[in-house]
Formats: sequence, C-alpha cells, structure tokens
Amino acid sequence: MAGASVAAPGLLTLRSGRGRLALLGTVLASSTAMLDATIINVALPHIGDDLDVGVSGLQWVVSGYLLTLASLILLGGALGDRYGRRRVFTFGAVWFAVASLACALAPSAPALVGARMLQGIGGALLTPTSLALVQASFVRGNRAAAVGAWSGLGGLAGAIGPFLGGWLVDGPGWRWAFLVNLPMLAMAVLASRSLPESRGVSSAGTHFDAWGAGLAAVALGGITWALTEAPSRGWDDATVLAALAVAVVTSVGFVARQRRATTPLVPARLFRSRTFTVLNIATFALYATIGAQFFLVVYQLQVSAGWSAIAAGSALVPVTLLMLVGSARSGELAARIGPRPQLVIGPLLLAAGQLLLARIGRDAEWVADVLPGALLFGFGLVAFVAPLTASVMGSVDESFVSTASGINNAIARTGGLFAVALVPGVSGLTTAVGPAATTEAYRTAMWIAAALAVVASAVAAFGLPRAPRTRRSARRYTCPVDGAPLQPDPAACPPSAEPRAA
Repeated sequence: MAGASVAAPGLLTLRSGRGRLALLGTVLASSTAMLDATIINVALPHIGDDLDVGVSGLQWVVSGYLLTLASLILLGGALGDRYGRRRVFTFGAVWFAVASLACALAPSAPALVGARMLQGIGGALLTPTSLALVQASFVRGNRAAAVGAWSGLGGLAGAIGPFLGGWLVDGPGWRWAFLVNLPMLAMAVLASRSLPESRGVSSAGTHFDAWGAGLAAVALGGITWALTEAPSRGWDDATVLAALAVAVVTSVGFVARQRRATTPLVPARLFRSRTFTVLNIATFALYATIGAQFFLVVYQLQVSAGWSAIAAGSALVPVTLLMLVGSARSGELAARIGPRPQLVIGPLLLAAGQLLLARIGRDAEWVADVLPGALLFGFGLVAFVAPLTASVMGSVDESFVSTASGINNAIARTGGLFAVALVPGVSGLTTAVGPAATTEAYRTAMWIAAALAVVASAVAAFGLPRAPRTRRSARRYTCPVDGAPLQPDPAACPPSAEPRAA
C-alpha cells in the first residue's frame, strides 16, 4: 500500500491495533497529569472550606505538587533513559495513582499537601517518559503523526479538565477530582504493555545526577516555604530566615555540583548561549504569570463573585480552545518571519488580558468581565508559546535538543511554583478576609502578574538577536497551563530503539 510504513522489529505502526493501544496508554497517563493541573485550581475553595485551611495552606496544595515535579522532572527523564522508559513510565503511573488515592482520602491539609508532593514525584516519572516512549516506539514514518496525536489529545484533556473538575467538585465533591485519576491510570498501565522497552543511546555507561536532583529539591523547598509563610510569620521570623539560608546554601551547592558532575542535570555549557539564557529567563517570567493567573482567577470567581465550581473552572476555557486552534499556525508564522516579534508582542497581549481580568469583582459577568480578558490572554499564549519552545531548541546543538527542552520545561514549572508561593502573599490575598478585601488583593495580584509578562516582553526585546534560530517539530498543539511543552524532534529519535524487540 502506498505510503504505508513497515515496522522494524519490535517497533509499532499507527495502523496496528497494538500501536493504537500503546498510544492510548501514553495519552491517558499524560492527560491525567494535565487534568490534575486544571482540576485542582477549581477545587481549592472547596478544599479550604472542608479542611478549614486558608489561602496559605491552599498555596501549598498547588506548590507541593509543583515543587517535587519541577525539581525531579529532569531526573525522571534520566531514569527512563537508564533503566528503561516503559519500566519507569509504568512505575510513575502506579505511583501517581497511589498518591491520588492518598489525596482523596487526606483527613487534613498537611496530609493533602504531603500526598500532593508524592503526586509530583509520580508526575516527574511519567511525564517525560510518556513522550519519550511515543518517540522511540513507533517506526520513523509514523513518529510525527504519533507525536501530533499525543500532543493534540493532551491539549483536549486540558480543555475538558475545567468542565470535569467543576462537575465533580459541585457534585460528589472535591475528593473525586483525585479519584478520577485511578481508572485512567489503570487503563494506561494495562495499555503500556503494548509498548516496546527502550533506553537512551548511552544509558549503559552514564550516571544520573541524584545529588543534583536532591540539592535542587531542597533549594526549591526552602525558598517556597519562606515565600509562602513570610507574609503571615514576618520576614524576620527565625524559621523563615533559616529556610532562606538553607535555600541559598543548597542553591550554591547545586550550581557547584552541575559544574563538576560527569552527567549533570543542567549542563552549564548550554547557558553559554546568550539566546538560550535569555529565552529561559523569559520562560520563568511568562510561566510565573500564567501560574499566578490560573490560581487567582478561579479563586476570585468562586470566593468573591460566588460562582459555582463548574462556572469558575470553565471561565477560561476560551484560552485553551485558542491554543488548540492557533498553535500550529503560530509556529508556522514564526518559521517564516522569525520568532522575535511574537516573543515580544505575545507577552504584552498577555499583560493586557490580565489587566482586563483584574476588573472581576463581586458582581462579575462572564461576557462583560471575563471573556474579553480571556480572549486577549489566549491570543498572547498563541503568539508566543510555539515560537518560544522552538527557539529554545534552535539555540543549542542538535545533540542537546532533548536536554534543552527538559530544562526549559523545568524552569517553566519553577516559575509557576514561585508565582503561586509569592504573589498571594505580596498582594495581601493570603491574609484577606471577606469578598471586598479578597477582591482588592486579587486586583493587586493581577497587576503583579501583568508586570511579570511585561518584563518577559522586555527581556525578549532587548536580549534576543534579530533572528534567533528555530527548529521545526511535529508537536502542533500546546496547552500551557502548568508548564512549557516538552517539544519532541521525531527525526532525531534514539537510534538504539530501532533494533529492540517488543
């Protein structure tokens, strides 16, 4: 048959039942992580009421997950390369399921935060290995289509998340927002048996940087705890100062470790590229503002405006729909004219959308007060997300594309972590009581978020060369709720996967 691909030994084709089942397994697992990111914001006010916890505790429900995910996601990819991607993927899916059950059964806020941190570990194992398995498991002629299906269906899960989360929270309760993960992950584990095992090209002779991952986790934990607790305890509190000191010491230790390690999580040589460094600074600011917005808007709509969970969760669905429709076209435009204009204009559209969303008050209406800001925010995301990730890949040598993409993804999630930890406290939302005080603090927080987007635009405008390089990819759909997309390059899949038996 013309155009049909013939599978190498052990590899899959999309036309086969086994290939479709394997793709389903990876999509279900990655979609669970995406759903968890969108559902949790909808559930926060209900969690606060049920467990009698304020904004500071709710920050930790979000930050606890992001903390372990951001600090361990690079290690998760390295473990898959060394011990087998399918093995680590399956282990991560089971771990995520057990942690989700622990979240659903949590009797208190500290127990929920601990379970969320365990969820982050599972997410760090299954997220990078899910995409790597898609790249390595299909014949070369099917890889681009498989990656496109994986990313498109993942984006669709992001769009469904707010509806599903709102329905569950308003119906059987917020605990079902975690229980819904269990059947999806069970099906993912069963479907993963169809995937051939694969490893990195040089996995047999490399050592992953466990010390580096540990230092990163302690550093992020220290600074996150200090930023979250300082507004209520005071910046001169002994425990806050101790946490900051630990964060500084371990951050210095992490940098020193990366300079000495044989196979560092974050190779220092990548940051010799001015473009790579500038893009990652912009990424941090952009995903900080995105993380802050998705936390703030849904909270404000429920607490001050009195919207139901499903109404509040669905309020920003136009953002996701715009991303699904416009991502591919945005990437194609950047390839023609260069990414710099979109990396400068996109964040400004983001900021304008956030200033419009800052108007949301106690009598908010969706058409008048939410939709205009959501549309501008969505157009901003469409403008910059695809060019940003493609430019990150184009700023490094081809042998470092996967590493550079992983670093960019981790930095994006770290930006979201810092924003959720810092912005509510600085704006006064952490200590606000009542709808009026909450609305005032919310508006201050949204102005801070908009300022971060303007900073990202300025970084791109003054830091990037006129025509930074971009690299094409088969990933055509993005839904940047929790972090930059891991951007695959199907033409450069690990050659070691070709001869492996299923």
